[in-house]
Amino acid sequence: MLKQKAVSMDRIDEADQLRVNIYRLVGRLLRVPPDASLLSVLTQMTGDESELGQAISDLANTADSMDLADCRDEYDVLFIGLGRGVLTPFGSYYLTGFLHEKPLARLRDDMRPLGIARNDDVTDPEDHVAALMEMMAGLIDGSFGTLQPVSTQKTFFDSHVGNWTPHFFKDLETCSSARFFKPVGCIGRLFMAIEQSAFEM
Repeated sequence: MLKQKAVSMDRIDEADQLRVNIYRLVGRLLRVPPDASLLSVLTQMTGDESELGQAISDLANTADSMDLADCRDEYDVLFIGLGRGVLTPFGSYYLTGFLHEKPLARLRDDMRPLGIARNDDVTDPEDHVAALMEMMAGLIDGSFGTLQPVSTQKTFFDSHVGNWTPHFFKDLETCSSARFFKPVGCIGRLFMAIEQSAFEM
């Protein structure tokens, strides 16, 4: 979804790598419909006794109990539909009720100095929830060329992620059309709360 640059050779600690892994997992789950290899990976995941760990275990169990066609059909119903899916996973829509509004313009303005650019073959606006998850991961691990300090991560999160994705993830978690994506919504909701709390410390 985003153009990757030479990854920074600076190493990140274990806690930041875990953050990157969760951001990338959620981003992959929401970017395109699942494929067989993704489902296989998901079924092998295990979580600890925390709420987030339990949500990860729930996702693994759900992936194991559903076939690929049903998971892909659910993605289409939720996010594509006939003209529009049940949910509209874009920041501008959640913040203004319309696509391609000022929140998207502000995001693009903030992406440029950070070296973040959309791939030329991607048609979705950059404020798609999956793209924002990928952006956060890249700011942490240097995928856009430079590891960004926590202060920059916080500013970006507050401006473009934390102000609407918790509502989206709650909607996904409670959506009557969601089965495979219900634990994805739970993971996203819990992780956004963890990130928000950590940035406020």
